[in-house]
Amino acid sequence: MTKHLKIAIVGRPNVGKSTLYNRLAGRKLAIVEDTPGVTRDWQKTRGSLWDLELEIYDTAGLEGFESEIIKDQIVTQTLNVLTDVDTILMVIDSREPILASDRKLTEMLRRLKKPIILIANKCEGRQRQEGYLESFTLGLGDPIPFSAAHGEGLDELYQALLPYAEDLEVEEIENTPNEQLKLAIVGRPNVGKSTLMNALLGEERLLTGDQPGITRDAIAIDWSYKGHSIQLVDTAGMRRKARIDDHLERLSVQDSLEAIRYAQVVIIVMDANDPLNKQDLTIASHVLEEGRALIIALNKWDEADQQTLPEVRRSLSSLLSQAKGLRLQPISALKKKNLDELMTHVLEVYQLWNTRISTSQLNRWLEEALARHAPPLSGQTPIRIKYATQIKTRPPTFVLFASKPVDLPASYMRYLETSLRDCFNLPGVPLRLFLRKGKNPYESKSK
Repeated sequence: MTKHLKIAIVGRPNVGKSTLYNRLAGRKLAIVEDTPGVTRDWQKTRGSLWDLELEIYDTAGLEGFESEIIKDQIVTQTLNVLTDVDTILMVIDSREPILASDRKLTEMLRRLKKPIILIANKCEGRQRQEGYLESFTLGLGDPIPFSAAHGEGLDELYQALLPYAEDLEVEEIENTPNEQLKLAIVGRPNVGKSTLMNALLGEERLLTGDQPGITRDAIAIDWSYKGHSIQLVDTAGMRRKARIDDHLERLSVQDSLEAIRYAQVVIIVMDANDPLNKQDLTIASHVLEEGRALIIALNKWDEADQQTLPEVRRSLSSLLSQAKGLRLQPISALKKKNLDELMTHVLEVYQLWNTRISTSQLNRWLEEALARHAPPLSGQTPIRIKYATQIKTRPPTFVLFASKPVDLPASYMRYLETSLRDCFNLPGVPLRLFLRKGKNPYESKSK
C-alpha cells in the first residue's frame, strides 16, 4: 500500500495555515477567515504535491482563545498530532514582524526533534517583507517565500519535502482492486475492427461487412478475459478529414476520438495488405499524444506476404519513434488467430503504463546517463541537470530539474527519453519528460 508523508501545519492564528491546508488538499476543506481562532479542532485529509502523497494535518493557532481551559486542550491536541507526523510546516506571516509567540512556538517544536520547514506566507510576488527577513533569526533554516492564496512557492516546498518522503516510496503503483481496463479498438474503415471485437467476445455481437461505415457509434461492451475485467470499445472507422463530407460520419469520428481519450489501452487495427498507411500513422500519433498505451494489430495477416513483417517493424520504429518498442501483433480476426498473443500484449503494456519508479532509482539512472553523455554547453556554461522525479503514471511522466532548462536541446531530451525507456524496460508506452528550473532538494535538507 502506498504510504503518505504525514505533515502538520502549525503557526499562530491568522497566518494562513488553513489556506495552505486547502491548497495542498486541492479543495476547500477548512474555513478561511481573517478572524483569529477560527480553527479550533485539528483536522486531517489526504492530498498531494506532484508525486508526493500527503496526509495533511491542520492545527489551531495556539493563542487568542476566550479561556485558558480551551487553550490547554488545544495545545494538548496539537502536541499529540505533532508526535505522530513526519514533518512540520511552521507558517509565519511575512508581512508582520516575528512575535514572541512565534519564538515560543519554535522552541516547543524544537523539543519534538522533528524536521521543521519554515513557510513565510503572504509573500505575493516574492516581496521580501519584514517578517520574512526577521524569520531567519528563528534558526529554522532558510524560510520558503510562499503565497498559499496564489500557489506561489509550491516548487520550493516540494523540494524541501522530497527528502523526507524518500523512505516512503514504493516501486510499483498498486492498481485499484478489480479495476476495469478500458480497451478501445480503432482504425481506418474496413480493416476488421468489429470482426476483431466479435472474435474476442466469441459471438457475433456487432455488424460486420466489406462496405465501410457500418459502425456508426462507439460501442462499449463489458468482457472478462482470464479473470481481468475489461470494457471493450468498438469505434467507427476514421478517414482523413479531407475525405469526410457527411455530417453523420463527422459525428462518428468525433465519437471515436472521445473513445481514445477515455481509453487506457488502444489497439489500432491495420490491414496487413496496406500496413502503415498515412492515416494509420495519423491515428497512432493521436493515440500517443493522448498518452494512451498503444498496440498495433496487423489484421488479415493470413492473406499478406509473410516476408514483409521485419520491414513493417523497422518502418514502425522509425515512423513512430516517440514510443520506441511498440507492440505489433500479426492476427487474423476472421480466423481467430493470435488473439491470445494480442491480449497478452494488452495486459503487459497496461502494467507498463501504470509503472511508478522511485526517485532514488531515477536519480541513479540520471547520474549514469549524464556520465555517458553530458549535456551540451549553454554559451560557455555547462547545463546541469540536478535530479529527476516521477510526477504521475498513466502515462509515466517525469520532471527533470536543470540549471538552464530552456537551453537544453530537443536532441538531448530524446537521448534521455531513450535511456530512461531502456533502463527501466518501458517499451511501447508513451513517456513524458518535462524540464523545470530548480536545485537539488537533497543539498538543503534540514539537519
